[in-house]
Amino acid sequence: MDRLETHFIVSEVGLTVSLVISLVLVATTRWHGRFTLDATRGVQKFHSAPTPRIGGLAIMLGLFVACALSSDAQQDLFAPLLLAALPAFLFGMAEDLTRRVSIGARLLATMASGVLCWMLTDVHILETGIDPLDAALTWLPLSVLFTAFAVGGVANAVNIIDGFNGLASGTVIIGLVALGFIADGCGDAELARLCFLICAVTAGFFLVNFPFGKLFLGDGGAYLLGFLLSWLSVMLVYRNPDVSPWAPLLACAYPVFETVFTILRRLWCRRHPGRPDSCHLHSLVKIAITGRYFRAFNASLRNASVSPFSWAIAAVPAMLAVRFADNSAALLPSTVASFALYLGFYWYVAHAARARRRRAMRSQTRVAEAMPSLAAEPASLQS
Repeated sequence: MDRLETHFIVSEVGLTVSLVISLVLVATTRWHGRFTLDATRGVQKFHSAPTPRIGGLAIMLGLFVACALSSDAQQDLFAPLLLAALPAFLFGMAEDLTRRVSIGARLLATMASGVLCWMLTDVHILETGIDPLDAALTWLPLSVLFTAFAVGGVANAVNIIDGFNGLASGTVIIGLVALGFIADGCGDAELARLCFLICAVTAGFFLVNFPFGKLFLGDGGAYLLGFLLSWLSVMLVYRNPDVSPWAPLLACAYPVFETVFTILRRLWCRRHPGRPDSCHLHSLVKIAITGRYFRAFNASLRNASVSPFSWAIAAVPAMLAVRFADNSAALLPSTVASFALYLGFYWYVAHAARARRRRAMRSQTRVAEAMPSLAAEPASLQS
């Protein structure tokens, strides 16, 4: 049996394990629901029924089984990555179960995962394409700290976009596919197979999460997938120096754009950057597009219909990353153009959402004004 055939079998097993465990978690909700159910109330809550939010557990177990069945060469890449991911995953799972782990603690845990992965693999960011920063990164402690910060930032960004059925997991799959194609184009077959293997395991959870939202990714799953996506991005450039550092940035562009713009938007509005609100791109798509044009769908399908719009915003920069992976001169304007696409779409849905809210308020005002006359009508009839 050759390596490619082994890879397909391991991917199928990993997907099956993830899918089966996801289904078991849904079927056994009555036993663990008091700890795992996600409430329906909150500024960023759009689901209509309490739902388990521990889908990350199914993905992690699927990854461990896939790693155990992989070839020795694949395990050399995979095992340190899974071991290093544990702090990020465990702190996220703790938040899913207790709701008492701060975002700062989860971010530090993910950064600790980055440091641990450097200790296990000696991989870190050496080049960014920005000359002054690249000169500073020749000092190892700064390079390791910068790597940990970047990894933690991307993982947190994936958690931020985890708001609708299939949104975060689908976006991560898009990013991993882009990284896999780039690695394959560089002749790095082992890294490409690892990217596609993680895609397959994630797809097992995705089938239960999208479109009906029977199981949520949760913070554990979001930080796990965010860490894997970001560290594979670091590995891609470290193992293949011909790949521009801007390529993996574009592969992860949508969650990064969302996070950067959210921080700037909240600072501009004089709000704390970490305070949740309902002004994310996906939230506005729900109000402006799916809430208006998909009203015939039930609540779960309206929720799920948000994700394809966001996937499209993620897919454009990912395709540009694959097309110009070794061409920094083309990737820089591609990054600017992709961010402009994000901002343009954001402006459109924000404008449409405000217009829909104004129409709803005018309708409520007319109803309120009509109520006194309706109440007075029986008295006039009696006279």
